[in-house]
Amino acid sequence: MHFSRPIVSTLLVAGLMGGLARAEGAAVSSGAPAAQSLEPIPANKDNDLRLFYVDGRIVTGTAAMQKMNTDANLVLWLAGNQFFAMADVIRAFQKQHPRIGNVGLITLPPGIILKAIDAGGWSYAGNNYRMQPDVYASVQLGHLKTLKGKGRMNQFMVYTHNALNLIVPKGNPKRIKGIDDLGRDDLKIMLPNPIDEGIMTFYAKKVLVNHKLWEKLSGGKECKSCDPTRNVHFTSVHHREIPDGLKAGTVDAGIVWATETKNALEEGHAVEAIPLPAEDSLINEVSYAIGVMTDAAHKEAASEYLSFLKSEQGQDAYAKFGFIKASKANLEVRDIP
Repeated sequence: MHFSRPIVSTLLVAGLMGGLARAEGAAVSSGAPAAQSLEPIPANKDNDLRLFYVDGRIVTGTAAMQKMNTDANLVLWLAGNQFFAMADVIRAFQKQHPRIGNVGLITLPPGIILKAIDAGGWSYAGNNYRMQPDVYASVQLGHLKTLKGKGRMNQFMVYTHNALNLIVPKGNPKRIKGIDDLGRDDLKIMLPNPIDEGIMTFYAKKVLVNHKLWEKLSGGKECKSCDPTRNVHFTSVHHREIPDGLKAGTVDAGIVWATETKNALEEGHAVEAIPLPAEDSLINEVSYAIGVMTDAAHKEAASEYLSFLKSEQGQDAYAKFGFIKASKANLEVRDIP
């Protein structure tokens, strides 16, 4: 079949426009920066992409992403190690503030979230979703300072705390006692990756450096989903992979948040925690910082969410999962330094 040149041109343009529309999926622009490559979400992360409807429904994965811009009255992008607590936290918030309605939630490593904020959204399962959060939270103020430097956030508060511990198989067959044991050549070790995971970037690496183990374990490499040295593996996305490695018998020990061990135990993993002294657990340093984006689409709802976190119900919702309550001073909203 032969088409004249004008018809061919029209068909080509229509095809290109149709392809673009399909690539964007059901996403709707929401004050995002200029078009660029969106941040990819790794496969099989449906449980980190959730939309909590006020009527009790929870939609996950692609279905949640397609409705995030249109159905959510508040959008939270939070450091991923809170994922197991968030159903209780959000339901408690909706109970206290029913008029806010539906809440969208993405829980991924805070470094990945920062990239998505810069890029203007996410790509997942073959679709692009141009969107921005109303609220961002990280395990360290440094990420929020980055947003301040770009004019994206002005104020913050600290809303909870955590601590590091070692996680080992139940019964501790390798007789691991503390951080120094990670230098043993007979152990298979999995560690949070130093690229995206705030637990490593801001905390665990510092501890390993203090014990003069960082170079030995990392071989001077910073990568993810990789084996930097013979007996060490860095996670792909999240340190929840470490309890899975223990369960599979491919890992002897790893560094995780204390809340991660508690969650693994509650899920029935045959693991146990090796508590660490304060200088290694960093219990007096680990602080979760949160703030409202300057261009938040739902600023009033975002402010009410921070107010909820200050309340007894908000603090209890996190403490139930092993998080350490914030002090009254921590919970004061103040300027990002």
